[in-house]
Amino acid sequence: MIVSVASGKGGTGKTMVTTNLAAALADNVQLLDCDVEEPNAHLFIKPEWTVRETVTTFVPKIDENKCTFCGECAKLCRFNALVILKDTTLTFAELCHGCLGCLRVCPADAVKPGERELGILERGVRNGIELVHGRLRIGEAMAPPLIRKVREQARKDRHVLIDAPPGTSCPVIAAVKDTDYVVMVTEPTPFGLYDLQLAIEAVRVLNLPHGLIINRCDVGNDQVWKYAEKEHIPILMEIPFQRAIAEVYARGDLIVEALPEWKSRFRSLWENIVQQAEKSRGRESEQ
Repeated sequence: MIVSVASGKGGTGKTMVTTNLAAALADNVQLLDCDVEEPNAHLFIKPEWTVRETVTTFVPKIDENKCTFCGECAKLCRFNALVILKDTTLTFAELCHGCLGCLRVCPADAVKPGERELGILERGVRNGIELVHGRLRIGEAMAPPLIRKVREQARKDRHVLIDAPPGTSCPVIAAVKDTDYVVMVTEPTPFGLYDLQLAIEAVRVLNLPHGLIINRCDVGNDQVWKYAEKEHIPILMEIPFQRAIAEVYARGDLIVEALPEWKSRFRSLWENIVQQAEKSRGRESEQ
């Protein structure tokens, strides 16, 4: 089962939920940190790294001895990564999305596969938790290909948790797409509600079952609860704004280890997620 943890807004406690859920499940879980621009699950899991590899993506390389400057490649590219001049073809590697379309449409076999470094992928283990994350190269704008590379590491013999990037743009879609359930983490404030609504719209477009965790549930107002009731979104867990939790998190420790009473709560959260996912599959099979 693959469960992604997302949030419309950054700083809501998404990584705190993902890492503690992984620790509560312990030796049968794999955590994929897909927030490749700012991965921080490792700060809490503290794994011993065993694998480190460079990740690259396709970029077109033009053989000008073969190129007829017909322009078929430039016509296909929606991101203007190729421009045809009178007797030369310019390539803008930073704009290329690596779809390989130019390679396939070239009638002269003049487009060759080149590569551009996206970042690195690391894999490590601690107490039975396998953590995989990507680190995007500084200055690199194309996060989805590296996220897809991290997603490829998912194991079928384990529960897989995905820590998604915040927001609702392409990196989030790449992280949560084709998962079995999406846990949305929010806070009960006007900013939290606004970004939550955007994120819910995104997962509904992808037709993904989803539920809600309300972090710092005793601050702000009641609008998030009213929204959840109106939209029939199950509330999976509420986490209070407590000094003890904040101190553990600030130290980079896991709540389920420092405050043992929370381990059973996160295990119950997992059981709740599984039940909600099964209900959703049941409704789909009836339709």
